[in-house]
Amino acid sequence: MASLPVNPGHEGLVGKSHLLGQRPRGQSQPMPHAEPESAIERDQRIGLQRIRDFLKVRTSYDVLPLSFRLIIFDTALLVKKSLTILIQNGIVSAPLWDSKTSSFAGLLTTSDYLNLIQYYWQNPEAVSRIDQFKLNSLRDIERAIGVQPLETVSIHPQKPLYEACRRMLESRARRIPLVDIDDETKRAMVVSVVTQYRILKFVAVNVSETQLLRKPLKHLKLGTYKNLETAKMETPVFEVIHQLVNSAISSVPILNSDGVVTNVFEAVDVITLIKDTNYDNLNLNVGEALQKRQEDFPGIYTCYIDDRLDTIFDTIRKSRVHRLVVVDEDNRLIGLLTLSDILEYILLEGEGDDSKQQ
Repeated sequence: MASLPVNPGHEGLVGKSHLLGQRPRGQSQPMPHAEPESAIERDQRIGLQRIRDFLKVRTSYDVLPLSFRLIIFDTALLVKKSLTILIQNGIVSAPLWDSKTSSFAGLLTTSDYLNLIQYYWQNPEAVSRIDQFKLNSLRDIERAIGVQPLETVSIHPQKPLYEACRRMLESRARRIPLVDIDDETKRAMVVSVVTQYRILKFVAVNVSETQLLRKPLKHLKLGTYKNLETAKMETPVFEVIHQLVNSAISSVPILNSDGVVTNVFEAVDVITLIKDTNYDNLNLNVGEALQKRQEDFPGIYTCYIDDRLDTIFDTIRKSRVHRLVVVDEDNRLIGLLTLSDILEYILLEGEGDDSKQQ
C-alpha cells in the first residue's frame, strides 16, 4: 500500500482572477483526463473496502476464541516472577493491574524486558538488584534509559474491530487489551488481549475478498526496504538488543557474509535467554543464543517482492506468522514486511478517496 508557487516579485505574471476575466464566454477550462482504472486496481480497491466494511461491523469480542485463558499481573509483582510465569504459560505479554487503585495499568511486553536489559548494561552495578525490581518500576527504567514509552491503550470489547485497529496503529502497539466495566462493581475489568496476528487471521478466514488483493508487493508502498538493521551469527546479543531498542523494532535479520538470510533474531528470543535470570547468557553471540530456542519454534517466513497480498493472507490463515522477510531468488535480504505494515495498508490505503465508485 502541487500547485506551482507564485512569485509576487515577477511583474510579467498575471493574476488568476485576471485570466478568468479574459476567458471567452461559454468556453470551459479543459479538465485533465483521468487514467482509466485497470481491473487489478479495481479489484484491489474493492478488496480493501470489503475488509474495512467487515472490520466496522464486527467487534473486538468476535475475535476471541470460544475458550481461552487470561493471565493478569499485579504491578507489585516481581519482574523475576513475571518472567517465570510467561515462560511457563508460553506467552510473551500480559495485562497489568494496579490493585491499589483497582484499575488497568497497561501491558507488559517483551519491550519491557529489553528496556530492563538496557538498564543493566548501562548500570552494571545494579545487576544485583534486578531480581528485586517490581513491575511498577518499569516506567522508571524507561525514563532512566531515555526510551519513549508506548502509549497505554485499551478498548471496550463491543467496540468495532476497525476502531481497535486504528488505536493500535496510532499507539504503535502490536496488541490491545479489551477492558469492560463490571455490572455489579462498576469497575474496569480486563477481558482479554487482541493481537495484530489474531485480527489479520480473523480477516483471512472470514473475508473471501482478500483474494482480490492481487497487486504485487513491488507495486505497493508496503514494508521496509531501506536502512534495515541486520546482524551476523557472530554478533554479540547485547549489540542486537541495542538495535531492537534504539530502532523500536521486534526483529533483526541474520545474514551471512554474502548477504543471504540465515535466520532472524526476535525480541522474544531474549525472554528465553534470561528465563532463569541468567544474565550471563546475554554475553553469548547470536548463533549461540539461537541454539537455546524452544523446540517448537515455528521458523522464519520469507516472501518475494513479486508476491501478492492475497497469497500472504493465505499464509497468515494457515500459519502463525508475525513477519515475513522479503528476499530475492538467492535468498538475499531485500526488505521486511511486518503485520503492522499489512494492518496499516488495509486500513489506510486510499482512505478518503470518495471520487471512485465501485
